[in-house]
Amino acid sequence: MTQRIGLVTVVVRDYDEAITYYTGTLGFSLVEDTPRGPGKRWVVVAPDGTVGTGLLLAKAVGDEQNRAVGHQTGGRVFLFLHTDDFLRDHATYRERGVHFVEEPRHEPYGMVAVFEDLYGNRWDLIEMTHKSAATRMSVTP
Repeated sequence: MTQRIGLVTVVVRDYDEAITYYTGTLGFSLVEDTPRGPGKRWVVVAPDGTVGTGLLLAKAVGDEQNRAVGHQTGGRVFLFLHTDDFLRDHATYRERGVHFVEEPRHEPYGMVAVFEDLYGNRWDLIEMTHKSAATRMSVTP
């Protein structure tokens, strides 16, 4: 059996605001933006070069979902953005106004720094070392 995670939902305040941030500030590609009835859209973004996994930007509806915007993991790091050039991407993101909550640090698995997206969701920007088991991300039976 082969399985993979296709999409991860990120609850957002506004579709267009989120598209602008993820494509303009983070440099992701807009994969799909399809109307789905009154006030609803199917919006998917993904980092360039990504194969198979993206973010579904879902507009919050109602009080409970609005409270979840930016707090989907209770303040923990939510998403992990792997890069082949940490210094390049860190500098680019800082120039574009991305808020890093810490200075870059070296860990046994690579170079990393935590940033917050426009809603306050925390992300790790990571350049993994070649020796790290996390880069393999394969599960064997």
